[in-house]
Amino acid sequence: MTARAIRIAFYAPLKAPDHPDPSGDRTVARLLAQALRQTGAEVTIASRFRARLSGNTESEQRRLAAKGHALADKLIAKYRKLPKGKRPQLWFTYHLYYKAVDWIGPRVAAALDIPYVVAEASHAPKRASGPYALSHAAAERAIKQAAAILCLNPADKECLAGIVAKKRLIDLPPFLDMSAFARQRPDRNLARLKLATHYSLDPSLPWLLAVAMMRPGDKLASYEMLAESLRHVKRPYRLLVVGDGAARPQVEHAFHALRAKIVWLGLKPVQELPDIYAAADLLVWPAINEAFGMALLEAQACGCPVIAGASGGVPAIIADGETGWLSAPGDMAAFAADIDFALEHDLAAMRLAARAHALKFHDIGAAAARLEKLVGKLVHP
Repeated sequence: MTARAIRIAFYAPLKAPDHPDPSGDRTVARLLAQALRQTGAEVTIASRFRARLSGNTESEQRRLAAKGHALADKLIAKYRKLPKGKRPQLWFTYHLYYKAVDWIGPRVAAALDIPYVVAEASHAPKRASGPYALSHAAAERAIKQAAAILCLNPADKECLAGIVAKKRLIDLPPFLDMSAFARQRPDRNLARLKLATHYSLDPSLPWLLAVAMMRPGDKLASYEMLAESLRHVKRPYRLLVVGDGAARPQVEHAFHALRAKIVWLGLKPVQELPDIYAAADLLVWPAINEAFGMALLEAQACGCPVIAGASGGVPAIIADGETGWLSAPGDMAAFAADIDFALEHDLAAMRLAARAHALKFHDIGAAAARLEKLVGKLVHP
């Protein structure tokens, strides 16, 4: 049996696929919904309720739980009024962890007696006690209820294996719709000419690229490490920065000593990114506490090698020495040395390897095939 015509209720506690603010989470949520629809399934967004904690108070956790449960009860009543042939046959939640608990899906799935599936769940045993204990326990219950957990980040599997059977942990490598990236094959020379003209760039210099939102926390920490690392790069370069956000003043401050080498491109619509990736010589990103980093995958799909910190699932999408270079997380000296090493070499072969790697292992078609098989098995055992 396949997932064709299967009705799926889709929910992302952190950020809905149609949320106005861009981020990697929104990108992955959109891609998962697109891949499910590519199987022929009927996918509807069940709720846009954002369950992301802003702090660690128990009162906020209880407030989110109460609101989530109330929304779940409304959905249950709504679905029960529908003919059975119109009700969801499977609930699919993307990105579940102690700071973004799914208070809705487990309740609805249990009431309708349908499979509950999670993509990118993470389990943090150290949160079992302390200020996040309530949300941690709820996230753990949801994870245990899941009929299948799709693991986009291989690093999540170790902790998950301690609370669910390993057969329920299904690998799903991060993926892209390559029709917008690798198959488009943007013209590198033309893309460089356009950027050089628009931003008064010297095309004879290597162009480094960073693509990330400017948010407090790990994103800002990565920007700060990148700035510090670039101070030790010996070869000439220009750094193009695509992104914006609340932490922009802190990001600009971090790069103040390098301001003559930085070009701020601001936010860019997704359709403009392939040309920017193709024009750059290297994507450089420390990836502090990064799950896997969609920009790292997008860059490779456009033939741009990557230099990154080997955090989380990053090593699963970059072939070290073939499509880019990885250094130990937080090692600024090694990160800077990788940039210098890369700039000493002709990267033409690596550009081809990066594009081929992304197309072979990280295309939405392969992801849709895995999802079709899984969903069909769960709904029509």
